Amino acid sequence: MKNLPIGIQSFAKLRENNCIYVDKTKLIHQLVTTGSFYFLSRPRRFGKSLLVSTMRELFAGNKPLFDGLWIENNWDWSKKNPVLHFSFDAMGYIQIGLERAIEIRLNSLAETFGITLKQNGYKENFKELIEEISQKHGKVVLLIDEYDKPILDFLETSKMESAKENLDILREFYGVL
Repeated sequence: MKNLPIGIQSFAKLRENNCIYVDKTKLIHQLVTTGSFYFLSRPRRFGKSLLVSTMRELFAGNKPLFDGLWIENNWDWSKKNPVLHFSFDAMGYIQIGLERAIEIRLNSLAETFGITLKQNGYKENFKELIEEISQKHGKVVLLIDEYDKPILDFLETSKMESAKENLDILREFYGVL
Protein backbone atom coordinates (compact mmCIF):
# COMPACT_ATOMS: atom_id res chain seq x y z
CA MET A 1 0.00 0.00 0.00
CA LYS A 2 1.36 3.41 -0.96
CA ASN A 3 1.38 6.52 1.23
CA LEU A 4 -0.44 9.74 0.40
CA PRO A 5 2.08 12.50 -0.42
CA ILE A 6 0.33 15.22 1.57
CA GLY A 7 2.51 18.32 1.68
CA ILE A 8 5.47 16.64 -0.04
CA GLN A 9 6.96 18.85 -2.75
CA SER A 10 10.18 16.89 -3.21
CA PHE A 11 10.18 14.22 -5.91
CA ALA A 12 13.00 12.36 -4.15
CA LYS A 13 11.13 12.27 -0.82
CA LEU A 14 7.93 11.23 -2.57
CA ARG A 15 9.61 8.31 -4.32
CA GLU A 16 11.80 7.28 -1.36
CA ASN A 17 8.80 7.25 1.01
CA ASN A 18 6.72 4.97 -1.24
CA CYS A 19 4.11 7.65 -1.91
CA ILE A 20 1.46 7.67 -4.59
CA TYR A 21 2.77 9.40 -7.71
CA VAL A 22 0.73 9.91 -10.84
CA ASP A 23 3.31 9.34 -13.57
CA LYS A 24 3.64 12.58 -15.51
CA THR A 25 7.09 11.80 -16.85
CA LYS A 26 5.88 11.36 -20.42
CA LEU A 27 4.56 14.93 -20.34
CA ILE A 28 7.77 16.15 -18.71
CA HIS A 29 9.78 14.44 -21.45
CA GLN A 30 7.67 16.18 -24.08
CA LEU A 31 8.11 19.50 -22.30
CA VAL A 32 11.92 19.29 -22.02
CA THR A 33 12.51 17.93 -25.53
CA THR A 34 10.34 20.36 -27.48
CA GLY A 35 11.50 23.73 -26.20
CA SER A 36 14.05 25.55 -24.13
CA PHE A 37 12.32 28.23 -22.04
CA TYR A 38 9.08 27.78 -20.17
CA PHE A 39 7.14 29.92 -17.77
CA LEU A 40 4.60 27.84 -15.87
CA SER A 41 1.93 29.80 -14.07
CA ARG A 42 -0.64 27.74 -12.24
CA PRO A 43 -2.62 28.37 -9.05
CA ARG A 44 -1.11 27.72 -5.64
CA ARG A 45 -0.92 24.07 -4.55
CA PHE A 46 -1.05 22.84 -8.15
CA GLY A 47 2.22 20.91 -8.12
CA LYS A 48 4.65 23.46 -9.58
CA SER A 49 7.29 22.81 -6.91
CA LEU A 50 6.95 19.06 -7.34
CA LEU A 51 7.33 19.47 -11.11
CA VAL A 52 10.48 21.56 -10.66
CA SER A 53 11.85 19.01 -8.18
CA THR A 54 11.11 16.17 -10.62
CA MET A 55 12.90 18.00 -13.42
CA ARG A 56 15.89 18.68 -11.14
CA GLU A 57 16.25 14.97 -10.40
CA LEU A 58 15.76 14.06 -14.07
CA PHE A 59 18.45 16.41 -15.39
CA ALA A 60 20.80 15.42 -12.56
CA GLY A 61 20.47 11.83 -13.81
CA ASN A 62 19.06 10.27 -10.64
CA LYS A 63 17.75 7.22 -12.49
CA PRO A 64 16.79 5.11 -9.44
CA LEU A 65 14.09 7.65 -8.53
CA PHE A 66 12.42 7.00 -11.89
CA ASP A 67 12.26 3.21 -11.65
CA GLY A 68 8.95 1.97 -13.02
CA LEU A 69 7.97 5.31 -14.53
CA TRP A 70 7.50 5.96 -18.24
CA ILE A 71 10.69 7.98 -18.57
CA GLU A 72 12.90 5.22 -17.14
CA ASN A 73 13.26 3.64 -20.59
CA ASN A 74 12.86 6.85 -22.59
CA TRP A 75 15.67 9.03 -21.26
CA ASP A 76 19.40 9.08 -21.96
CA TRP A 77 20.69 8.45 -18.45
CA SER A 78 24.30 8.69 -19.59
CA LYS A 79 23.85 12.45 -19.95
CA LYS A 80 23.73 14.62 -16.87
CA ASN A 81 23.25 18.35 -16.83
CA PRO A 82 24.40 20.79 -14.19
CA VAL A 83 21.24 22.08 -12.52
CA LEU A 84 20.92 25.51 -10.95
CA HIS A 85 17.84 25.47 -8.76
CA PHE A 86 16.52 28.62 -7.15
CA SER A 87 13.55 28.34 -4.81
CA PHE A 88 12.84 31.84 -3.61
CA ASP A 89 10.62 30.69 -0.76
CA ALA A 90 13.66 29.07 0.88
CA MET A 91 16.17 31.89 0.48
CA GLY A 92 15.64 33.93 3.65
CA TYR A 93 15.22 37.25 1.82
CA ILE A 94 12.78 38.60 4.41
CA GLN A 95 15.47 38.55 7.10
CA ILE A 96 18.57 39.51 5.08
CA GLY A 97 17.21 41.22 1.98
CA LEU A 98 16.75 39.85 -1.50
CA GLU A 99 20.10 40.99 -2.91
CA ARG A 100 22.03 39.32 -0.10
CA ALA A 101 19.90 36.15 -0.31
CA ILE A 102 20.61 35.86 -4.04
CA GLU A 103 24.33 36.40 -3.46
CA ILE A 104 24.38 33.66 -0.82
CA ARG A 105 22.56 31.24 -3.13
CA LEU A 106 24.88 32.04 -6.04
CA ASN A 107 27.95 31.44 -3.86
CA SER A 108 26.49 28.18 -2.57
CA LEU A 109 25.86 26.96 -6.12
CA ALA A 110 29.32 28.09 -7.19
CA GLU A 111 30.87 26.12 -4.32
CA THR A 112 28.84 23.04 -5.32
CA PHE A 113 30.37 23.19 -8.80
CA GLY A 114 33.89 24.07 -7.64
CA ILE A 115 33.79 27.64 -8.92
CA THR A 116 35.00 30.81 -7.25
CA LEU A 117 33.01 33.84 -8.35
CA LYS A 118 35.22 36.81 -9.13
CA GLN A 119 32.66 39.41 -10.14
CA ASN A 120 30.95 41.90 -7.84
CA GLY A 121 27.18 41.98 -7.53
CA TYR A 122 24.49 39.36 -7.94
CA LYS A 123 23.79 40.17 -11.59
CA GLU A 124 27.41 39.77 -12.67
CA ASN A 125 27.86 36.72 -10.44
CA PHE A 126 24.79 35.06 -11.94
CA LYS A 127 26.11 35.54 -15.45
CA GLU A 128 29.59 34.37 -14.44
CA LEU A 129 28.17 31.29 -12.69
CA ILE A 130 26.16 30.20 -15.73
CA GLU A 131 29.11 30.75 -18.10
CA GLU A 132 31.65 28.99 -15.87
CA ILE A 133 29.43 25.98 -15.19
CA SER A 134 28.56 25.73 -18.87
CA GLN A 135 32.25 25.71 -19.84
CA LYS A 136 33.16 23.09 -17.22
CA HIS A 137 30.10 20.84 -17.23
CA GLY A 138 28.02 21.49 -20.35
CA LYS A 139 24.54 22.82 -20.93
CA VAL A 140 23.11 24.34 -17.75
CA VAL A 141 19.54 23.70 -16.66
CA LEU A 142 18.07 26.59 -14.70
CA LEU A 143 15.01 25.91 -12.56
CA ILE A 144 13.34 28.73 -10.65
CA ASP A 145 10.54 28.09 -8.18
CA GLU A 146 8.45 30.72 -6.40
CA TYR A 147 9.87 33.33 -8.78
CA ASP A 148 7.52 36.08 -7.55
CA LYS A 149 7.46 35.36 -3.80
CA PRO A 150 9.86 38.22 -2.93
CA ILE A 151 7.28 40.59 -4.40
CA LEU A 152 4.10 38.95 -3.16
CA ASP A 153 5.34 38.82 0.43
CA PHE A 154 5.52 42.62 0.53
CA LEU A 155 2.27 43.68 -1.14
CA GLU A 156 0.81 45.14 2.03
CA THR A 157 0.47 48.92 1.86
CA SER A 158 3.07 49.46 4.59
CA LYS A 159 5.61 47.25 2.78
CA MET A 160 4.98 48.35 -0.80
CA GLU A 161 8.39 50.04 -1.09
CA SER A 162 10.10 46.71 -0.35
CA ALA A 163 7.95 45.05 -3.02
CA LYS A 164 9.09 47.66 -5.55
CA GLU A 165 12.74 47.23 -4.55
CA ASN A 166 12.47 43.46 -4.91
CA LEU A 167 10.78 43.88 -8.28
CA ASP A 168 13.77 45.90 -9.49
CA ILE A 169 16.23 43.33 -8.12
CA LEU A 170 14.36 40.46 -9.77
CA ARG A 171 14.13 42.37 -13.05
CA GLU A 172 17.93 42.70 -13.08
CA PHE A 173 18.42 39.09 -11.96
CA TYR A 174 16.13 37.67 -14.63
CA GLY A 175 17.54 40.14 -17.15
CA VAL A 176 20.75 38.10 -17.19
CA LEU A 177 18.86 35.35 -18.95
